[in-house]
Amino acid sequence: MPRRADLLALTAAALVVAATAITGALLNRTGVPLHADAAPLFGFWAPHVGPGTPLAVAVAVAVIAWGPAVSARLPWRRLLAASYAAALAWTVSLALVGGWRGGVTERLTDWTEYLHDVPRVHDIGVMLGEFTRHVLAGQPGSWTVHVSGHPPGVLLVYTWLDRLGLGGGTWASVVTLLVGALAAVAVPATVKALADEPTARAVVPFVVLFPGAVWMGVSADGLFTGVTAVGIALLAHRRALLAGTVLGFSLYLSYGLTLVAVLALAVVALTRSWRSLLLATVGVALVVAAFTASGFWWPEGYDLVIQRYHQGEFARRPYAYWVFGNLGALLLSAGPLAATAFSRNSSPARWLVVAAGVAVVVADASGLSKAEVERIWLPFGVWFAVAGALLPAASRRWWLGAQAVTALAVEHLIATGW
Repeated sequence: MPRRADLLALTAAALVVAATAITGALLNRTGVPLHADAAPLFGFWAPHVGPGTPLAVAVAVAVIAWGPAVSARLPWRRLLAASYAAALAWTVSLALVGGWRGGVTERLTDWTEYLHDVPRVHDIGVMLGEFTRHVLAGQPGSWTVHVSGHPPGVLLVYTWLDRLGLGGGTWASVVTLLVGALAAVAVPATVKALADEPTARAVVPFVVLFPGAVWMGVSADGLFTGVTAVGIALLAHRRALLAGTVLGFSLYLSYGLTLVAVLALAVVALTRSWRSLLLATVGVALVVAAFTASGFWWPEGYDLVIQRYHQGEFARRPYAYWVFGNLGALLLSAGPLAATAFSRNSSPARWLVVAAGVAVVVADASGLSKAEVERIWLPFGVWFAVAGALLPAASRRWWLGAQAVTALAVEHLIATGW
């Protein structure tokens, strides 16, 4: 049975979600421009089931019933492989609730998405050199919504896929899913390096049943999550130069991923390896130098994105609601487990959760994260899964159940969009 502290945390999470949902509904009724019909989530209410429904329920039941025992006994490398496969199955099954086309292959083909602009890239060097010219809206040749709101790294990834003969929505979605699922390996691998193997093993079921899988299948933010988690894991294992290169590239996937530096610094502090910090900085600098030499200056792009943000109607979203509403969205994406983030457990792994919390608080306070954070904060939200391993073993299955029910409820009640 869950302890009193667990019940209080779960109740607090439920109250925050309910308060943000009720307030959002009332504001939407009065015409306040939240631009989110299912606030605090971006989407609209549309109860539905689909071919992925029985698959998702089966994965959830299997992980809750056998996940903790399997995680404790399976040899480490086989456990990581199983974690990857199970997380991928969970994400794909949730996506398939919307069907193969609607839930997977057409997710990245919308006119707002990156694939829309891939045919425009005839020369990668020219694209990088002229990228900032097309960020602002209302001018000939403006990039579409998601491309203009991010550095050119994402467009570059999907263009590379296209050049390799893996063009179109199906391949883009498959690769995005495969990369996103790497977080289910990287998170426990990081915990093992910083704390101990038993704690890392206890993390596995929680990172598998990550509720944010609803948005990882399929959005580019899922890809960002996999990339940054791998970068942090490499840093924890003192593959610092490679870690810096991976994390440096993530800066060109999303401007908001600069906050992954909080997690990176937590890892450096826990390993007490300042040499790793130096080598990682060199790796980041190499990536920055390569993009700069190609003609893309990151600070200029960021400044233009801020201007683009204020050109759109979404900038009218009220900060007074979203600074609170974002927390409701986080508790649905990271799951109610996030309410236990500041557990008194003394494990070094605790600081990964604290670092993720600091990152989202900074992002929230910035005013540049108003809605859609259930997707945008996935690279931080996945680290709250570590909190599951910091709880008493007797209550972990209850929390796994709460995480799974959260994901299943969101997927089947709300038509999410981005």
